[in-house]
Amino acid sequence: MKKVMLLAIGDELLSGIRRDTNCAGAARLFHNAGWKVEEIEIIPDEQNTIVDTLNNWAGKVDLVITSGGLGPTHDDRTRFAVAEYLKCGLKIDDAAYDIISARYTDPIKHWIERSRPTQGLMPEAAKSVINPTGSALGIFFESKGTKVYCFPGVPPEYSSMIQQEFGGILSSSGGWTSIVTVGVPESAVKEHFSRIIENNDLHISILPSFGTVEFVIRGKPEAVAEAEKLARSILPDDCLPRGILKLSNAILYEAERANKKIAFAESCTGGLIGADITEVPGISKVFMGSCVTYDNHSKRAILGVSGDILEDRGAVSPECAAAMAEGARNIYRADHAVSVTGIAGPDGAGEAGFKPAASAGEKPVGLVWFGVSGAAGTRTFSRTLNGNRTMIRERAKNIALETMWRELIKEE
Repeated sequence: MKKVMLLAIGDELLSGIRRDTNCAGAARLFHNAGWKVEEIEIIPDEQNTIVDTLNNWAGKVDLVITSGGLGPTHDDRTRFAVAEYLKCGLKIDDAAYDIISARYTDPIKHWIERSRPTQGLMPEAAKSVINPTGSALGIFFESKGTKVYCFPGVPPEYSSMIQQEFGGILSSSGGWTSIVTVGVPESAVKEHFSRIIENNDLHISILPSFGTVEFVIRGKPEAVAEAEKLARSILPDDCLPRGILKLSNAILYEAERANKKIAFAESCTGGLIGADITEVPGISKVFMGSCVTYDNHSKRAILGVSGDILEDRGAVSPECAAAMAEGARNIYRADHAVSVTGIAGPDGAGEAGFKPAASAGEKPVGLVWFGVSGAAGTRTFSRTLNGNRTMIRERAKNIALETMWRELIKEE
């Protein structure tokens, strides 16, 4: 198994001002291709630290990929650190930078050219790597049998250079698979799949998220395939389709298969459901819309929830959830609609927009009602969710997505 080390460079990453997504994304791609990600490191914009890190990893892994420090400003030190590591000078690679500059027109081209004395600098013992989407050249060299690529830290540029340089490698798959279970607690997944976990020929990872658990199996391809078949037979109704890792992608898959249109109505989630599902390319083929009706007036005016329901039962009630789901299904002309209305906190049932409760226990923070409307009728159910406001809203979103997915798989 080949080994890769991923390095993120930047003071802003260590301070928490920015989050590193480059290494995480690359790690997933290389893991999927059967590589071993030996380590991910985050280091400051310090030339000596960069040199020390390169010295530490050269000869230990097949590949090192760095992210960051190739811009035109004073804190971009990667090119200088590479030159120091290679014990060579720097020179402007005009031929490579001309390719970059030719993409732009004024006024942007003016600033690209002003950056040439810095961003065009290349260690003399290294080669330039053309950036297909940005203005900073990448760097490539070999040392002690290790190939080293230095890419810019801007995520779209980093991602495009990863695909440009390693697309062929990353298109292959190694001896591994990933199964996502829905609505099954991590401890239950562990118990259900105990026979697989106890197989010493396999390496197992259990990765929980809100509402889902990813069960990763690595080993020889034949053993992995057999283990996946066993896992899917144990929980046949709780596993997303092969190759699908997110509920929103699974919803698109099932809705397309069943030729059904879907919609949502949101209150306490405030658009989280719509934002999640519209991240999926092609979702417009099945997704009609998600209506955010946070205030009682919008519930009446847009979804047609009656004033009697809102006055007598309140916005957080089975009656309101049912009316919201039916309203969304009608206005969007959808086959299936799911609604969410609840109390995310920090206050209880007396906060604005909610009917005051007789007691704090009647409608506590975390109470969420869901409505489900389809050709077979309308039903409701509730959950009392734990956590802070952000966690309650995230959990409610995932329950709504799971509910829609389960409605669609009934169409089989």
